[in-house]
Amino acid sequence: MESPELTFTLAYIVFSLCFVSTPNEFRSAGLTIQNLFSSWLGSEDVGFIQYHVRRTSITVLVHSALPLGYYMGMCIAAPEKNLGYIHQVSDSWRAFLLFSICLQLTSWILVIYWSHRHWHNHPISRALQAHIQPPYYSWGSVATSINDEFRRIDKFATGAPGARVIITDSWVLKVTTYHVYMALQSECHVTVTESRQHQLSPDSASPTQILTLRVDSINPAVRPFDIRLNSTEHAEFREKLHAPIRNSANVVIHQTISELFLEIFRAQVDLNQLYTLPSGQEMEPCIGCMQVPASTKLVRLCHTEGGDNESECQQCFCRPMWCLSCLGRWFASRQDQQRPETWLSSRVPCPTCRAKFCILDICMVH
Repeated sequence: MESPELTFTLAYIVFSLCFVSTPNEFRSAGLTIQNLFSSWLGSEDVGFIQYHVRRTSITVLVHSALPLGYYMGMCIAAPEKNLGYIHQVSDSWRAFLLFSICLQLTSWILVIYWSHRHWHNHPISRALQAHIQPPYYSWGSVATSINDEFRRIDKFATGAPGARVIITDSWVLKVTTYHVYMALQSECHVTVTESRQHQLSPDSASPTQILTLRVDSINPAVRPFDIRLNSTEHAEFREKLHAPIRNSANVVIHQTISELFLEIFRAQVDLNQLYTLPSGQEMEPCIGCMQVPASTKLVRLCHTEGGDNESECQQCFCRPMWCLSCLGRWFASRQDQQRPETWLSSRVPCPTCRAKFCILDICMVH
């Protein structure tokens, strides 16, 4: 029969590893730094930089207390060892206790040092200081810029809390357990350095390709850093990133069926006739993404193209309201996902008025 000492040791090791790496089960149970100290950390949306300065500091304090917590737990799990009486314990346990106390004191000294001058010495503050140049005249103004852009709903964000990737209008951010890496989009370039194929994924039944991208900045004070994301998110990542992206010669990025369809969809629409916008009518933003002007108009043309007067397509009287990318995603989302060979020949309802149309009825606005 296993001893209580061994049982507690194994259980504490598993708990510590899970508490540090925070798998989905621990996040669902609320056993994370962010949840346990939410009242002190505040809101990430209100002050992104201030939130992570506090989060990384409390993370260092809590993680450094894990060895001391093990010793205190052993005092209860193995009372016969008399670990509560320091003068009676063995030299190995006394050395472990000394190490645990020193580690905890060192972390407190480090956090107190970071907090001086309104957290001026914190690693995140030092990373902000590397970007002090016009139009930013202090690390506080850099922090304000990141905070403002993080609050916008059009940012790209992916990844687990301990390895998040965030792309805003001007910044590339990587949030880790103990630090936040950052680079200005205007000063950096991104290189796809590696891809790994995972046959098993908790989020998908199909194999998953994970890409590793290296972010390098022309600013010598900014350290290069790596980010990882799913290949299915690469297209959205590329749309938000204004910095150039380079691919290593040996890296092949696998496209999803939807991405392949969008390429063929655009090519087919380019072959259709153009729609001339009536004089006096202005182009409005696409109501799907609100990022680019609407560029498509649905005009019933398939009956003339195929000579079939019994076509199921209907005339759409909506003004141009959608860009080609959003309309293509709508078209793909209405298809039978198990029969991609039928997508191009199928008909879907207009996202606004529900009039049926096919790919031949989509005209680019001229």
